[in-house]
Amino acid sequence: MSQLNFEVLEHLAVLSENPKGWRKELNLVSWNDRPAKFDIRDWSPDHLKMGKGITLDNTEMKALKKQLLEIDL
Repeated sequence: MSQLNFEVLEHLAVLSENPKGWRKELNLVSWNDRPAKFDIRDWSPDHLKMGKGITLDNTEMKALKKQLLEIDL
């Protein structure tokens, strides 16, 4: 099994936090030394453990932003 390598390059936002301190965050993350992507997932308080998440490149993030701006929340 190959080793997962990641680096959080920029913390952009904390979206929520649960009682155990895990936070759902939006970050710019480089996975396996590849170009950074926008990343939304749960992180442990020390950022050593993570939950399942989603990564978006710039084009996908722009499309998501456009769609969110059109939703009446």
